[in-house]
Amino acid sequence: MIAFLVLLFLGAGTESADLSVTFANPNPCAVERSSVEFRCSYNYEDGQTVRKTEWYKGELKNGTWIRVKLSDLPSYRNRFEFIGDQQHDCSLALRDLQHNDTGYYYFRFDTEKYGWRSKNSVYLSVTELRARVYPDTVRAGDSVSLECNTSCHLQSTVWFKDGHPVSKPEFQAQAEDAGNYFCAVEGQESVQSDPVALDVQYPPLNVSVEVSYPDNLNESSSVNLTCSSSANPAAENYTWFRTASPSSGSSSMFQVGSGQVMSLPSMEVSHTGLYFCQVRNTVGETNSTEVLLTIRAENHELWSSFSVIQVLLLVGVKVVILLVLSLVIIWAWRQASIKDEEENDHDYGNVSTAVID
Repeated sequence: MIAFLVLLFLGAGTESADLSVTFANPNPCAVERSSVEFRCSYNYEDGQTVRKTEWYKGELKNGTWIRVKLSDLPSYRNRFEFIGDQQHDCSLALRDLQHNDTGYYYFRFDTEKYGWRSKNSVYLSVTELRARVYPDTVRAGDSVSLECNTSCHLQSTVWFKDGHPVSKPEFQAQAEDAGNYFCAVEGQESVQSDPVALDVQYPPLNVSVEVSYPDNLNESSSVNLTCSSSANPAAENYTWFRTASPSSGSSSMFQVGSGQVMSLPSMEVSHTGLYFCQVRNTVGETNSTEVLLTIRAENHELWSSFSVIQVLLLVGVKVVILLVLSLVIIWAWRQASIKDEEENDHDYGNVSTAVID
């Protein structure tokens, strides 16, 4: 009877020198979706053999505190593992932690004589990582701080932006820093916070002009100029300007249009000049590089071609006339020479006849 009372008393959880359960960290804290280990050791009387070990979780049901085997809880299926032994190690591993895993955990072992359950417990706190970007909307050049908060005391956390590591949690924001950020536990990078967005606003960047026109840009040609840029918030105003060409020596500038695309349906020589667009959003404005449009006069080109032909024809006619005149003069001169010779021969004949008579 006395032995039965002693066993009953021990079964209630009283610690003794020979029967004990010790937890290395009775108050662990871990992040959701991470893993945790309960380091644990137990002792029993010499000569006893441990037949069975079991971990329990404390739950309140109908106003009564009870201990439920982890193996009987569906939510723990395939998520816990006894990593101890039946000697003195009673350590437990929990994986893929969920918020509902928060609570009290107990260990029990049975020998061939009695069952012993721990009087004390492990209280597990499961918390979440909360990422914060402050401020979450900035202008290029402003300072940004990344904060990773949790109720646990974590050794170190790391940051990622769109899946790529972030070297420093504090920086001067630039356009390329916009994106989604999340923090993680160092060494368990798969355990991540929910992402938070950083919006970096900046004036128009990389402003360029694309020109579309026929192969030969002449009078009456149609030209389209398209202005492109990168801006946050999006560009809300496009203005087009023209300055005189460098060869003109003038620096006058004129506003010639608006809108992202400017169409010039019928070009004139007077439209020759340097064109650029000015893009504006709520942060600032930026000008594109200048594009030179040179308009050729079709009539002038035709007249120039016609004048060359005229000159060639005129020169050719003059050459032909000179040749003809030269031939006529030579022919006339030769005819005159022949006539003179004939007359001279006739005179000499008359003289000879007179002497003979």
